[in-house]
Amino acid sequence: QLLTGKYRDTQTSITDSSAVYRVSSDKSANVTLIDLPGHESLRLQFLERFKAAARAIVFVVDSVAFQREVKDVAEFLYQVLVDSTVLKNAPALLIACNKQDVTMAKSAKLIQQQLEKELNTLRVTRSAAPTSLDGSATGGPAQLGKKGKDFDFSQLPMKVEFVECSARGSKGEEGDADFESLEKWLAKIA
Repeated sequence: QLLTGKYRDTQTSITDSSAVYRVSSDKSANVTLIDLPGHESLRLQFLERFKAAARAIVFVVDSVAFQREVKDVAEFLYQVLVDSTVLKNAPALLIACNKQDVTMAKSAKLIQQQLEKELNTLRVTRSAAPTSLDGSATGGPAQLGKKGKDFDFSQLPMKVEFVECSARGSKGEEGDADFESLEKWLAKIA
């Protein structure tokens, strides 16, 4: 939808796909978008392949299914956020709250609050993980956020923004997609 302007039904992929996106505000600015597979068993393997070169990350959240998937979403986001390469490079991060055209969609503000709460819980449980016999921690590669404070996104080394968007638009397939905030963000980071 972002590239072609036309809505297409998609399915969870097992391979990455990439395309050059022309930033609307400047005809000479292009960015290469790489869509990583959504399948749980492949996500991290593909992230591993592309994370060092990433100037920005768009983390897409299904705003309708979010309530029932919050733990899985937070778990994957946690893995991205504590990755040493991601922390070192600190690419801009956009949490795109998709499917805002659906009545039951959660707002970006609510999604942010619930993700912060869930990431805080993950951080606490991971930091309490036992150490191995040689004394090295098995809980994860890095501490998320600031010790002694509840987690919030402002504690990260990268700038994190939340936007509401809709790939489908308000009238189903014929509707106009609402990507304005995503397009503005892409223009800003290009």
